[in-house]
Amino acid sequence: MTDRIEELLGLIEAEPDGLRTAEFLQTERLLEGLVGKQIVGATIEDTRIAIATSDGGRYYFYGFLGAEASG
Repeated sequence: MTDRIEELLGLIEAEPDGLRTAEFLQTERLLEGLVGKQIVGATIEDTRIAIATSDGGRYYFYGFLGAEASG
């Protein structure tokens, strides 16, 4: 628990590019955990996106992940 608190305190002092990188890496790990699972629902909430899987799992994505619009 202490390690997690120190990690979070370190993020407060981090540069914006470092925060974006950390968010990207966390999202990448979450997405890797979804491989082979069936998504049964997704909701966009005020501060996050929630993904539900058929095995009862819920995954949360925070922050701006970006998107590209097709022409």
